[in-house]
Amino acid sequence: MAKADPARQARDRLLRLERQARAQAEARAVMDGVAETVALSRARGAAIETPGRGKARAQPVRRLSGLEWLLRKGRLSVAEAAAGERYGQAYRRAKLDPAIPSTLEVQAQTAFSAAGPSLKHLVARAHGTAQASELLAGYRRRLLMQPDLIGACDEICGEERTPREAAGGDRDGARLEAVLKVALNILAQP
Repeated sequence: MAKADPARQARDRLLRLERQARAQAEARAVMDGVAETVALSRARGAAIETPGRGKARAQPVRRLSGLEWLLRKGRLSVAEAAAGERYGQAYRRAKLDPAIPSTLEVQAQTAFSAAGPSLKHLVARAHGTAQASELLAGYRRRLLMQPDLIGACDEICGEERTPREAAGGDRDGARLEAVLKVALNILAQP
């Protein structure tokens, strides 16, 4: 059996160490980028959940919605948060209202053929969006069409922003949170 060349072993070891150093530098750069993004998001008022020190590194950094953040802080009841989630789902679904494309294509289409979605799929999507729009209109009528109450629900429940993020500051965020609390209290009533 041939003895391994010491020069080759040293070169392989140096290449392995160099790859390892590059991978570590890249990992540090990614971690620094994530830390910067998290810091900027927090400065804008976003609620960010980071894994604790004892948890595995594989856990991601996660942005909390405004409702999640308010519920975790104990500023909303479970019923109010549930009402906010229902409003938010209807808002986001109604907001998806896409235009129905016209076509002179007469071929039968599958749900997602090359020519685009089938007519059956388009009608089902439009029907779901119409139902969400009606539901959202009902929620807004329960709020007596008050623009401040609707705006608070749209920003925090629908757009999933924190009060500070939606209002642009702590003082206005506190006002928006108070308005949202009133709106969700109304929506949570049976």
